[in-house]
Amino acid sequence: MALTSDKKAIIWKTLNETRGKISPSQYKDYIFGVMFYKFLSEKAQGWLESVSRGESWNDIWQQDPTRAADFMQKKLGYVIQPGDMFSDWQQAITEDKFNIMMVSDALTRFEQGVRIDARINFAGIFSDMDLTSSGLGNNAQTRTATMIDWINLINQIEMDEDSDVLGDLYEYLIGMFAANSGAKAGEFYTPHEVSDIMARILTSGREDMESYSLYDPAMGSGSLLLTTASYMKNAGTRGAIKYYGQELITATYNLARMNLIMNGVEYNDIKLHNADTLNSDWPDGVVDGVDTPRMFDAVMANPPYSQNWDNTNREDDPRFRMGVAPKSKADFAFLLHSLYHLKQDGRMAIVLPHGVLFRGAAEGKIREQLLNNHNISAVIGLPAKIFTNTSIPTIIIILEKNRVADDVLFIDASNDFEKQKNSNKIRQEDIEKIIAAYENRENVEKYAHVATFDEIKENDFNLNIPRYVDTFEEEEPIDIDEVKKEIAAIDLEIAKLEKEFSEMEAQLVSTKKESD
Repeated sequence: MALTSDKKAIIWKTLNETRGKISPSQYKDYIFGVMFYKFLSEKAQGWLESVSRGESWNDIWQQDPTRAADFMQKKLGYVIQPGDMFSDWQQAITEDKFNIMMVSDALTRFEQGVRIDARINFAGIFSDMDLTSSGLGNNAQTRTATMIDWINLINQIEMDEDSDVLGDLYEYLIGMFAANSGAKAGEFYTPHEVSDIMARILTSGREDMESYSLYDPAMGSGSLLLTTASYMKNAGTRGAIKYYGQELITATYNLARMNLIMNGVEYNDIKLHNADTLNSDWPDGVVDGVDTPRMFDAVMANPPYSQNWDNTNREDDPRFRMGVAPKSKADFAFLLHSLYHLKQDGRMAIVLPHGVLFRGAAEGKIREQLLNNHNISAVIGLPAKIFTNTSIPTIIIILEKNRVADDVLFIDASNDFEKQKNSNKIRQEDIEKIIAAYENRENVEKYAHVATFDEIKENDFNLNIPRYVDTFEEEEPIDIDEVKKEIAAIDLEIAKLEKEFSEMEAQLVSTKKESD
C-alpha cells in the first residue's frame, strides 16, 4: 500500500526542519545516504534472523570474522559488521554514547567489505556524505548533534519489505528535492508522468517477454529504468530484467544506484556506470578494434538539452555513422548513441527539445537519414513547463531499428495539462489519451496524424509538429448587426444612467452657505 499524500508531506516538512544551512541539492545526499544505510542494515538484519538459528550476529562474527563476512557477502554483496548496524547507532544515541565517528567508521568498513562482483553497485556509494563539512556544524559536537537529528528522523520512516512503499517515498523525495534545487534539478529528475508515457510505449505489446534488458545512457536517478520495468510481467523476478545505465555526475550516479536497490532490484541485475556517455561508449562498443556493442530490448533517455560536446574526430565512431551532431548541440549525438545500442527488434524513447525536428545543416542530414532508414516511428509534443529545470516545451521521439513501415505518427499533446502555480502537470487522462493515440495509430482531428513518407519528403524532412497536426481553432464569425444592437442597447443604458445621475445631483442640498 502506497504512502498517503499527507504522510509524504509530513515527512518532507520534518526533513526541512532539520536541514539547517545546507542547500537542498547537498542535503539530499546526506538524507538519502542515511536512508539507504538504514535500508541495507535492516535488509542484513532480516536475512540474519532467517539463517542464524538464534545466534547473535556478534557471536557469529567472533567465532570467525572472515567466514562471517563471506557468509553475508555471498547473499547481499556487502557486509555490515556487528556494532555498525543502524540499530546500533540508535542504541548508542539512547545510551548517550553516540558520536559522528561511529558513522564515519561504519561507512569506511562498509566500503572495505563490498564483494568484488558487487563493487559496481556499492563501491563509493556514500562518498557524497562529507561528515567533516562545516554545513553539519562547526565542530565534532555540533556535527554529532546534526547526525543524531537525521538518524532519529530517518528512524521514523518504515523500511519494511514493501519495496513499493519505499520506492514511492524515494521518488517523491527526489521530486521534492528537484523542485527546491533550481536549475540543477535537471541533473537527476524526470517527472513521473513523462517516465510513465515513455515506459508504457516502450513496453506496449511486449509486457509478457520472459527476459528484458533496459538501457538509459543519461539515467539521472534511474526513474526511467524503474518505471519501464514496472510494466513488465516479470518485474521483481530475479534475473528476468537487466538494468543498464550511465551517468556523468557522481552524486546523481549514486542516487540511481540507491534508487534501484531500494526499489527491490537485486544487485546482480544492475550494471550502472559513472562516465561521460558521449566520450566513453558503454557498455562494450569497439573492443580491440572490433565493433561489438551491447544491444538492448529497450533504450530510454532524457539527456541534457542542446549541450556542448567535443565532436572532433567523430567521423569514424560507429555510433555516429549517420552524421556528427554540431558542437553546440549534442541532442542528436545522444539519440544516435542510444539507437546504436538498440536491438534490431527493440524500441527506443528519448526526450529532446523541439529544435531537433526542424534545425538544418548537420542535424537536418541526420534527420533525413533516420527517416530514410524508417527509424522514426512517432513524435509526441508535450506541454511547456512540465520539467523543473526548463520551461520550454519538449518532445518524445519513438524509434525502432529494423522498421518496415515508413510513416511517422505525430501527436500534439501540448495543450493537455493541468495548470499549477509555477508549472504544468500532465494528468492521468492526458497520459491515457497519448497511449491510445500511439497504439491505435490513426488520425485524430487536431490531435494526431499519421504522415506518409511522401508527405514528410514534401516538407523537406522537416518534422515540426504543426506541419502535420493542425490545432488551429477558428473563431466564430462576428454578427455585425447583432453587435450594432448591443452597442445601441448600451448607449440607451448610459443615457438612462446619466439622466438618473443628473436628477440626483439636482436634489443635493449645498451646505456651504449654511456653514457661512
